[in-house]
Amino acid sequence: MRALWAVLLIWAGLPLAAQTITSAQYAEPTDRYDHGILGDDLEWGALVLTLRDGSKVTLRLPTSRVFEDIEPRLADVDGDGTPEVIVIETDLARGASLAIYDAKGKRTATPYIGRTHRWLAPLGVADLDNDGMVELAYIDRPHLAKTLRVWRYQDGRLLPVADLPGLTNHQIGQDFISGGIRNCGQGPEIITVNANWSRLMASTLNNNDLSTRDIGAHTGPSSFASALGCSN
Repeated sequence: MRALWAVLLIWAGLPLAAQTITSAQYAEPTDRYDHGILGDDLEWGALVLTLRDGSKVTLRLPTSRVFEDIEPRLADVDGDGTPEVIVIETDLARGASLAIYDAKGKRTATPYIGRTHRWLAPLGVADLDNDGMVELAYIDRPHLAKTLRVWRYQDGRLLPVADLPGLTNHQIGQDFISGGIRNCGQGPEIITVNANWSRLMASTLNNNDLSTRDIGAHTGPSSFASALGCSN
C-alpha cells in the first residue's frame, strides 16, 4: 500500500512538472498598432511557451491588444521554483501594461497606462527590499513621464509600492531596452539614467521608498554594461 501511494504521488505531480515553462517567444507579427516605439511597425499577436515535456502552448491576444515588446522575460515571481513570463502587453486604446503569464494564460498585470501610444520599459525582477517577496520595476513612459515604478507580487496580484520621477532607460526608435537590476554585494540596485541621459543612476528600495544616487557619466550603451557589471 505504501508503494502504491508513492506511485500515486509521483503520477499526481507529473502535470505540474509538465507545465513548467522552459522558454518563451513572441509570434504572429502584426501591424494593427501603429506606435512604432521600438523602431518598426510590427508588434506581436501571440506568445508561445515551451514546456518541460517539449510541448508548446500558444497564447493569442484579441485584436484589440499586442505584445509591444522585444522579448519575453522568464522569472520566478511567486517563489515556487518555476518561472513565469513577464511581458509588455498593450491595449490599442489604453496603452501599455506589465503582465505576468503562466502556461494557463495571463495571471495578473499592472493597469494600462490609460492612453493610446503610451509605453513602459521593464528593468527587471528581484526581491528589492529583502522582504521575501518579489518586486518588478519598469520606467513608465520613458520618453515623457520618465518615472521609475516598482510593483510587488503578492497574493496573486501586482501591488504598487513606490515611484520615483526623473529616470529613464529607452529612447524613441531604439530596438533595445537599457538598464536593469544588479547586486554588487550591497543589495539590489536598479540601474537607469537620469532624464537627460547625462548620468547613470542606481536606485534602491527601502521601507517602500525609492532613493537614487549618481554613479557616473553616461557615455553610451557600454556605460550600462559597466554599471550592471559592478564597475562603478
